[in-house]
Amino acid sequence: MDIFVSVATGLNPQQEEFVAAVEDRLRSKGLTPKTVGRNTFSPDAPLRAVTDLMRQCSGVVVIALERLHFPQGEERRGTDQYRELTDVKIPTVWNQIEATLAYDAKLPLLVIVEPSIRKDGLLEQGNDWYVQELSVTRSSLNSPAFSGILEAWNDRLVDRPTDVDIPEKTPDVSKMSIGELLSALRPGQAWTAFAALVAALSGAFALGAKFFG
Repeated sequence: MDIFVSVATGLNPQQEEFVAAVEDRLRSKGLTPKTVGRNTFSPDAPLRAVTDLMRQCSGVVVIALERLHFPQGEERRGTDQYRELTDVKIPTVWNQIEATLAYDAKLPLLVIVEPSIRKDGLLEQGNDWYVQELSVTRSSLNSPAFSGILEAWNDRLVDRPTDVDIPEKTPDVSKMSIGELLSALRPGQAWTAFAALVAALSGAFALGAKFFG
């Protein structure tokens, strides 16, 4: 099965090692990780490339790692809920976008979150999917808790058939003209049908001549 992996590009060495370890763990279960811009490439616009790739996948893994860091910041300025922020870490916005697409497509979703990042939206715990906070180390993937959640998520994967021929819609031939019928046929079929039509018309003329000639 192909698995869509949502993860940022431009990772630092520690993050890259962690993501590679997650991919190795997926492969050990016979799953193939797919990420736009990482191991799968497309000439289409990013959102189209993501949606097209996700349609081919049986599940989604979101790996939310630090992308932006703000030593100091402010939240809700000018309101009674204003507060100062320190050491804020935010993952790529594509984690949120791709998690939303996965949930909308009803694909089993597993979210891995770096403990120190800000957990908003679909990265929060308590939603209808698995969320695991893991330190960005290869050894964290060996914990009994993560292994158990990975197994449970793996059991929910959607077995999607591949290379299935989609039947074409059958036209209502009773409402089609002769020209439309001929244009809908393949070349060989069209010539056969045309010859049969000529033969039928010739027979009709001959029969008419016999009775009225």
